[in-house]
Amino acid sequence: MRYVFGPVPSRRAGRSLGIDPVPLKTCNWNCVYCQLGRTSPLIHARREWHPREEILAEVEAALAAHPSDEIDWVTFVASGETTLHRGLGRMIERVKRLTEHPVAVITNGSLLYLSRVREELAPSDAVLPSLDAGGATLYRKINRPHPRSTYQRLVQGLIDFRGAYTGKLWVEVMLVQGLNDDEPNLRAIAAVLESVRADEVHINSPIRPPAEAWVRPPDPEGLMRAGSILGQSARVIQPTEGAFELGENDDIIEAVLAVITRHPMRQAELEDSLGARICGHDRGAGYIEIQPALSKLEASGRARRVVRHGTLFWVAAESRFAEAEPGAARRADGGQGLQRQTRL
Repeated sequence: MRYVFGPVPSRRAGRSLGIDPVPLKTCNWNCVYCQLGRTSPLIHARREWHPREEILAEVEAALAAHPSDEIDWVTFVASGETTLHRGLGRMIERVKRLTEHPVAVITNGSLLYLSRVREELAPSDAVLPSLDAGGATLYRKINRPHPRSTYQRLVQGLIDFRGAYTGKLWVEVMLVQGLNDDEPNLRAIAAVLESVRADEVHINSPIRPPAEAWVRPPDPEGLMRAGSILGQSARVIQPTEGAFELGENDDIIEAVLAVITRHPMRQAELEDSLGARICGHDRGAGYIEIQPALSKLEASGRARRVVRHGTLFWVAAESRFAEAEPGAARRADGGQGLQRQTRL
């Protein structure tokens, strides 16, 4: 499938069937922590990036292929910014008619200042926007937005959306060590959140490969500080465990690419997921059969490996990541099998 992937284990939505309505990486932000790499160029215009009827046909097929208990949420989550697809509202309405599963939209929230976008998201069961800074200066440093995506518009859009939205509003705060995890910046974020009145505040850490090699997750003290400052509705979101659904009918390489284009995978996660697909169980006795699949994936030229903080991740070949820190490849796998490094 080109536009639908999973179900994948989600830190906030259990087993999530993902719907990706835009090409990699169509976004109006260039976040330093983004697991999909850098954005170039920044895009602020709404278009029908992929045909909505083709997307919906895949959604219908995916829902038919999975028993109801294999899916917790159906989630619009883009390889960039979800609300840049101008047909999003109609797709949400159609998906709501196709399934009884709750429908979520993950967005950076930057277009919520537009009344049309707020109206389109209204039928969804949950909307998950971002707020990583308590002021314009830090916003530009962390999220590196398109010039039209101002901090004032972001905050006012969140406030206006909350005023009319009857579903769950879960605001994500992504903490980056040394940028927004100190007390003054957390208190500034908390002050804005009071105006937004989110149902929940989700404190996240960049556990996938960040676009910039210098980005670090907060230490335990930083997480505790955030939990105490950001209010009673705030909770730390823990990493998920489990294999990713690679499907049974898709070509195995296409199935892997469908996931890593939207959700980079650690080497161990990919091995486990391939094991479940090839052998019917995780790794185990059939583990040796996984290695040819990994070799075929790399030989395809459509996937590559990126190292962050000693961990090896598989990402889409066209993703743009800053070079990893010196010696990272050798630390990750003893210097074996990492001949091709990430290049801009």
